[in-house]
Amino acid sequence: MHLLPAERSGHRVIDGERVCQAVAALDDREAIQARARRFAVLGDPTRLMILTCIKAAGPISVSDLAAATGLNDTTVSQTLRYLRASQIVATERDGRVIRYRLASDPVAALLTCP
Repeated sequence: MHLLPAERSGHRVIDGERVCQAVAALDDREAIQARARRFAVLGDPTRLMILTCIKAAGPISVSDLAAATGLNDTTVSQTLRYLRASQIVATERDGRVIRYRLASDPVAALLTCP
């Protein structure tokens, strides 16, 4: 059984077991911070548009993404650089062409939410 921290001892508890489960879910603060960063990535309309296209089309090049979104190649490329550094997308080389795909299933699942 988890005990509430002293600063929260004044809170009314209805179901102690549920409070324990909730407290246990918060044990890994770093994991919560990592999830928050992933959600933040989806908060930008340009990134979300590019990720939506990648999810729909599968591995796709910068030029094809630019054509699909109406953005210029530079904007798409810079956005993909950020998404790659965030480990949201990964690359596949096909000769001289580099194609981008989603690197994580959790992000793909978030993209299907209405």
